[in-house]
Amino acid sequence: MKAITFDGRLKLEDRPRPTMTPHEALIRVRMAGICKTDAEILRGYMNFSGILGHEFVGLVEDAHDSLLIGKRVVGEINCGCGVCPYCKKGLARHCPNRTVLGIQDRDGVFAEYTTLPMENLLIVPDAVPDEAAVFVEPIAAALEVLEQIHIEPADAIAVIGDGKLGLLISMVLRLSGADVLLVGKHLEKMAIFERLGGKATTVAEFRSSSRAFSKIVEASGNPSGWELAVSRIAPRGVIVLKSTYQGAVTTDLSALVVNEITVAGSRCGQFAPALRLLETGLIDPSPLISDIYDSRDALQAFQKALSPGVLKILIRWH
Repeated sequence: MKAITFDGRLKLEDRPRPTMTPHEALIRVRMAGICKTDAEILRGYMNFSGILGHEFVGLVEDAHDSLLIGKRVVGEINCGCGVCPYCKKGLARHCPNRTVLGIQDRDGVFAEYTTLPMENLLIVPDAVPDEAAVFVEPIAAALEVLEQIHIEPADAIAVIGDGKLGLLISMVLRLSGADVLLVGKHLEKMAIFERLGGKATTVAEFRSSSRAFSKIVEASGNPSGWELAVSRIAPRGVIVLKSTYQGAVTTDLSALVVNEITVAGSRCGQFAPALRLLETGLIDPSPLISDIYDSRDALQAFQKALSPGVLKILIRWH
């Protein structure tokens, strides 16, 4: 099969079709999305080597559960051991022995075929097209914020970062009735949220403002976003940190101590609620799609995805 691999260099090459275990399903990938984490892996994040990619929708071609065969599915990316205390609590994403699709010790979905445990798979409703289903993983990550911190309709919340994840987080938080302000650098990206009735401002305007926020979500993917969040969080406020960075980040911890700031790391979320948001039309990610590439042009797709100002690039596999 054709696959996009990374071993210090990005390549489109032939790889053996994966072999499923008795607990897994063999999935033919229909469409996959390039995200910020993939870009960080190219810079050395997680020291990953293998087939990249974790956002996908595909068809089950083989599984020991025959009811899954032929179904269109998405899959949760964390694969736990199933026996540790975290897995028994339903927290496979924190399993110390986990593998992570296209990120940690498990080949990903930038390929014609992939495998995942059957318990990780969710059937995609007919009303959700492939182009939307690819967004289930990042929408689930956005919903994780609501699972971790209490948000009231009267809250004023800043979301730092106008990339794909920042936009999706802003869309999701806005459903709570809260006053959500998107902070970014790209007017054309912020305009997507503004067309939905949301509010947006530039990083420069946000930095020069004296307004403090009780809750800030940092999703810029850049250490400067963390520094900006610390400078605008109100005493006893909460910073939700969504960004992952390659390399270490230095910060003044004294400001967090003196102002009694809570910091919540936030990663993956539940897929079922994300699918419901897509099925009901409460979230429409289509404005975030910059382009769709054929798998034969996968390397060009990556070049485009890494270009400034680009949102989601999708790859259609055959």
